[in-house]
Amino acid sequence: MVLSRFWLVIFISSIVFIVVSLFSGNSYTIDFVLNGKKDDPILISEKYIDQMPAFIKDSIEKSPDKTMVINTITSNPDTTYVYSAKTVKIYSGVQKSDGLLPTCKSTLIDLILPLIAYLAFFCGLMELLIISGASGKLAIVLSPVFVKVFPSIPKNHPSISYMTLNFAANFLGLDSAATPFGLKAMESLQELNPEKDKASDAQIMFMCLHASGLTLIATSIIGYRAAAGAANPADVMLPCIITSFIGTIAAFLIVGAKQKINFKSASLVLALITLIAAIIGLLMYVNHLDLIGKNYFTSNLSSLILIAIIAFTLVFSFIKEKKFADANTTVFDAFVVGANNGVKTGVVIFPYVLGMLVAISLFRNSGLFEIISSWIAFLFSNMGVNKQITDALPVALLRPFSSAGSRGFLIDSMNTFGADSMTGRLSSIFQCSAESTFYVIAVYFGSVNIKNTRYALPIMLLVDLICVITAIFVASWFF
Repeated sequence: MVLSRFWLVIFISSIVFIVVSLFSGNSYTIDFVLNGKKDDPILISEKYIDQMPAFIKDSIEKSPDKTMVINTITSNPDTTYVYSAKTVKIYSGVQKSDGLLPTCKSTLIDLILPLIAYLAFFCGLMELLIISGASGKLAIVLSPVFVKVFPSIPKNHPSISYMTLNFAANFLGLDSAATPFGLKAMESLQELNPEKDKASDAQIMFMCLHASGLTLIATSIIGYRAAAGAANPADVMLPCIITSFIGTIAAFLIVGAKQKINFKSASLVLALITLIAAIIGLLMYVNHLDLIGKNYFTSNLSSLILIAIIAFTLVFSFIKEKKFADANTTVFDAFVVGANNGVKTGVVIFPYVLGMLVAISLFRNSGLFEIISSWIAFLFSNMGVNKQITDALPVALLRPFSSAGSRGFLIDSMNTFGADSMTGRLSSIFQCSAESTFYVIAVYFGSVNIKNTRYALPIMLLVDLICVITAIFVASWFF
């Protein structure tokens, strides 16, 4: 219900702002909102050539292709003058994201089709884990902890193993694997849900823990920083871990208090201490490595563990092949059945993802997002917040809406201010330490047709805010 209203507010406010901007003269055309593509120049006006300053008119007439580019000294893009059919079209600036129609196309081609492929492969593996009995054994081992965090889940329930694999994939920065495992977990939790169109307590707890974004190896962030020329691309790894860990603890405590979970449980405390000890131990190990060692470690650990999971699944399945025979199927047939289920899940979530991303595209291209972010930056600067921090805020503001959009701001901030600047590093931590909340809600709740997400969205946004505040303090401390 909350998500539906928010979606409508984004659409209606963006459309109103676009229309007002057009008729007030602040925007020359709105075609780019519908048909423009990311990084395309924006048409800001059109004039007859006789209305142009003499030096621009002469330069255009002398130019072989009838164009002229004025190079600016500032970080703003060049202004381009294109002469055609007696008029000069003036372009300046670049579009921040795809327009509405290109977003529809790119959502299917660049997002949903790859996601369906990931879902097919990993859901095929999940089917092997289920039939072979490996997921059941994992659930038995972890039940003492999970039944404390998720009191409504029966002991040894299959959803425990699915959630574990999702958390592990997130922990290692394996987004392509985390989503299929997470969707399988939501599907399993939905079987226990007495009100099918309303989120259960277990689903809300899972979603908030997932969205808190606890990450150990920020592989993609390190890659972006390396491409931007950072002296030590992995130097944000420790701040990212600290920030995301605090966000995860905050999510657990807030949701746990809401659901009246017993925080004094011995098994829960032991699990938390073990997790903290493991993180500290790994950080101490990574900290003593030199630059090449850190890059080698972060580049290979996640991929190595994913390969180990795949290898274990296949080997264990062949060892337990008798169970497949009892089910009148083969190992490969079971994989295909799981893959088919993954494809069906991808088709189900497509409309939810499309609706959310189109709304975000309209919101960004309308100019309303930039005005809101500018107001927030102005407010922070008047509160005495360092300008290097306010320059990084667009990444934090856009992160809950769009991972791709905030990634664009991240790359832009590193190119503009430098990868090793406070702004560049803080932007990296913002990108790493939170999740694209609205996208996640649309995908995960949409996959099981839940309409009422209850208090999931407000808490997830609150955790995002906690991560932003923590990131600022951690970055200021480290850098």
